[in-house]
Amino acid sequence: MQLVALDHIQLAMPAGQEAQARWFYSTILGLNEVAKPIQLQARGGCWFRSATIELHLGVEADFRPARKAHPAFRVADLGQARAELISAGIAIVEDDSLPHVRRFYAADPFGNRIEFVQVGDVY
Repeated sequence: MQLVALDHIQLAMPAGQEAQARWFYSTILGLNEVAKPIQLQARGGCWFRSATIELHLGVEADFRPARKAHPAFRVADLGQARAELISAGIAIVEDDSLPHVRRFYAADPFGNRIEFVQVGDVY
């Protein structure tokens, strides 16, 4: 088997919270919302996309946020990303455990952990 790319990220969210998902993933992170296939629309949730990222939020009846498992987004300017999230009232958790990687964590409106990494840094 040869894996060639990541198709999408799937995160869970509680039912009826699509407005908060749109605010965070579209307004704050700048992803574009895309229509879910008609066959899946009744399930709720939202799909978002950029040139290189596809993120699906699916409703989970017994929702519990992912506090350890998480996506990590590379950003062009970590300082700017930090400032924009803080300005939007989103708490930041700094992490300097890898000295050659500039990163921090935040949570989406549902408590799912999201990592932000400075582009160019390597693990």
